[in-house]
Amino acid sequence: MRVLRGLGRRLRRPLSLAMGVFDGVHVGHRAVIAAAVRAAPPSGLVPAVLTFEPHPDAVLQKQGAPPLLTTTKEKLALLRGLGVCLAVIAPFDRELARAEAEAFARDVLARQLRAKCIIVGENWRFGAGGRGTPALLNRLAPALAFRVSVVPPVCVGRHKVSSTRIRSLLLRGDVAAARELLGRPYRLSGRVVAGSGIGRTLGFPTANLRAATEKLVPADGVYACRAGRRRLWPAAAYIGSRPTFAGGGPRRIEVHLLARPKPPDLLGATLNVDFVARLRGDRNFPSPKALAAQMARDCDKAQRLLQPLHDDSHVL
Repeated sequence: MRVLRGLGRRLRRPLSLAMGVFDGVHVGHRAVIAAAVRAAPPSGLVPAVLTFEPHPDAVLQKQGAPPLLTTTKEKLALLRGLGVCLAVIAPFDRELARAEAEAFARDVLARQLRAKCIIVGENWRFGAGGRGTPALLNRLAPALAFRVSVVPPVCVGRHKVSSTRIRSLLLRGDVAAARELLGRPYRLSGRVVAGSGIGRTLGFPTANLRAATEKLVPADGVYACRAGRRRLWPAAAYIGSRPTFAGGGPRRIEVHLLARPKPPDLLGATLNVDFVARLRGDRNFPSPKALAAQMARDCDKAQRLLQPLHDDSHVL
């Protein structure tokens, strides 16, 4: 997949273009992207995605952008698996925010990107004041020589899938429900940094994860997950401020690998953590011994939930 940053050049080949922020690349986003990929071959178009960096709310809202479900790097990795051949990342700034919707459709979509088929979600808005709507694109389509396809919201159960709902679920710790809306487990990735060694003294050595500051971190508690660099192994993850040991400090993300009695030294490596289920909330224990006993029960429960891998010969 080719990645083009910026909107300063005119493309040679016409596009079948999915347009959106696509934070999370959830099942609703995938429906929009899949429609662009399907529409491309019959018309000889390049299946492409137009997305934005930073999140538009970072510019448009006083409170800034919400915590992200996917960084740009993660978003691109997901798009590569969806049949997209070109990803265009538009820098979202005050100038772009002030652009009139008609001018953006004419100058960017039609002239620069040469979009001949534009696919958007039903609730997509663009241009100054959010005046750009699917209805506006349809009105402009004949003059600008593109066609428009509008994809309705995807529902899981009784709820429409949205990044806002997924964030709400994760902030409550409901990673299992979030997985249904994402179409995959929620992932945190980050560099392993040195910790205080408390987990090791309790018999449960952990890798301390430093995730990207803009990423959403699920609610405090203990989770069954899978973790690793390339291959993912059964693991238990802790998120919280360790109230049993002088709580009130910074939140930590600590991962204990279950498949190996002696996990390799991961210090400095990038670790991926896929969240499967929340086991319990964070709490203050009366003693380190009581905490260690609970950690043993947590790990046993995680093992049962994850149906652990038996082949532990693969290098992490």
